[in-house]
Amino acid sequence: MVRFTDQALSRRNFTVGAAGALALLGLSACGAAQTGASATASPSASKKDLAAAGASTITMWLDAERAPALKAVADKFKADTGIEVKLVIKDFAAVRDDFITQVPTGKGPDLIVGPHDWLGKFVQNGVISPLELGDKKGSFQDSAIRAMTFGGSVYGVPYAIENIGLIRNTALVDSASATLDDVVAKGQAAVTAGKAKYAFLVGLDPKQGDPYHLYPLQTSMGVQVFGVDSKGEYDPKQFALGAAGSADFAAKLKAWGDTGTKILNSNITGDIAKEKFLNGESPFYLTGPWNVPDMQKKGLKIAVDPLPTTGSKAAQPFIGVNGFYISSKSANALATNEFVVNYLTTEDVQDSMFKAGGRPPALKASFQKAAGDPIVKAFGDIGAQGVPMPAIAAMDSVWADWGSTELNIIKGQGGDPAAQWAKMADTIKGKIGA
Repeated sequence: MVRFTDQALSRRNFTVGAAGALALLGLSACGAAQTGASATASPSASKKDLAAAGASTITMWLDAERAPALKAVADKFKADTGIEVKLVIKDFAAVRDDFITQVPTGKGPDLIVGPHDWLGKFVQNGVISPLELGDKKGSFQDSAIRAMTFGGSVYGVPYAIENIGLIRNTALVDSASATLDDVVAKGQAAVTAGKAKYAFLVGLDPKQGDPYHLYPLQTSMGVQVFGVDSKGEYDPKQFALGAAGSADFAAKLKAWGDTGTKILNSNITGDIAKEKFLNGESPFYLTGPWNVPDMQKKGLKIAVDPLPTTGSKAAQPFIGVNGFYISSKSANALATNEFVVNYLTTEDVQDSMFKAGGRPPALKASFQKAAGDPIVKAFGDIGAQGVPMPAIAAMDSVWADWGSTELNIIKGQGGDPAAQWAKMADTIKGKIGA
């Protein structure tokens, strides 16, 4: 994950922690501008008001693939208000930390585009302003709004939702399955018939495994990462990786791993899994929409199936929501809010962002149009049942131990799986003070 691109926003770095327009009804920017004064945007704000409120240029940090999708709306905003929107291409590997470092100095941008799991760090460092959307939240997918909410406030305007699904090569297996056992049985039948080499594929990082992709298999056995508070937000005090069902899941990891059925193969990285699926070597591939374009270029006939269960509960994936955040130190908070809430939330813009990235749109009206594509609809339906990846700061202390423990168990190393899992849970609890 080295570039601030569509694909980069889709793959999680587990060692570091890694979706109708909205009328602007008295939207308040709770963060102060550089002058120290707060700004309130209004649908009646005139061109003169916006220009007089601060700088004549709004700067947005984003990636190269999204920039073309926003050029037209930036041009329209300038024509309407006289204020230029400068689109600045940034490197994904450094942009989050650069934003956190530069905003307090007044040298950061007015806006940044990024995934919702940056939210906790942004709020913790006071570098973004919340948005008061009121009943207009209903224009967006509920899961997208939940992902952009922290401490009871909405901090980002979402435009896309992404999550994994089970992609099936329909030339090798002609029907979906409800359980992982059935998926594996059909995959093995394809292998036995000489049609495939692997019953099932999912890529694993050679050092950190892949808790992100394996999460729905875990949640189906009743094991979440964190519980939620009365507002439905993740509560770091309710750390849940050691809950009932965790020992059973740990045992499953070993049974599926290198010393078992090899459904989870520690020697198959994400790139290798993709290559083998593109070559028709497996009927099933657990992955996200970021790999679909290459499958289509290859001419594969695919379907996106609901995530298979491994236990008595639904298989809930993490969902990632990409959106627009407003700097708490914007040089022209009034104009920035006007641009975000009255321009970036229109169907035209959200449709354009979908065409650029291929992710199911966060705006309901845009998703309804995009869902004419059965693959987009399938990923969207799966995501509607998913849970936002935790954006709380404590999550940064979870990934490394979680991933390395899963990998050891999959490799058949380290002794008793249940004991390893319990030790991992205790270690993380100590780190986050749960």
